[in-house]
Amino acid sequence: MSKRPIIRCSWPGNDERMIQYHDTIWGTPEHDDRKLYAKLVLDGAQAGLSWKTILHRSEGYRKAFDDWNVERIARYGPKDVARLLTDEGIIRNRAKVASAINNAQAWLRIMDRGHGSFDDFLWKHVDHKTLVNHWTNGKPVPASTPISDALSKDLKKAGFSFVGSTIIYAFMQAIGMVDDHAEECFRKAR
Repeated sequence: MSKRPIIRCSWPGNDERMIQYHDTIWGTPEHDDRKLYAKLVLDGAQAGLSWKTILHRSEGYRKAFDDWNVERIARYGPKDVARLLTDEGIIRNRAKVASAINNAQAWLRIMDRGHGSFDDFLWKHVDHKTLVNHWTNGKPVPASTPISDALSKDLKKAGFSFVGSTIIYAFMQAIGMVDDHAEECFRKAR
């Protein structure tokens, strides 16, 4: 008896890290504030690049950014920026490095303003429940939605950068705010 092949979304291709990311992380609801900050930085770093490029550098980012210690990142100064701009484990783009620091500072302001958590600030946009969409492989998934527009606007208002609606929709997909797994994908919420 032959084993049935696993059917998944088409976007991971045949790259093992992309497949593992798809199969174990993408679309899984995330509620840990530190991991949410990390994912927001990584999605911002993706701007103009492929997710594969960033995924393959994710460990480099974790090391370069002090294991995602947001309080420490918020205090980074010129020496830290200079260090990051020479770190081959990350995308050495001055605006994206500055954004990671700026976003740590904005993250702390959100925490200080009585929102309870970054998780609550984000997930309230979907009433704290994953939105399940129904796409099939080969059909285009939108790059943004009215909800990603609203979340992007709220993040910008809070002082975040590299949080345009397209980046935010990818972030929402990654952290499970929306389930955009293809209907035929084994990871699709049923």
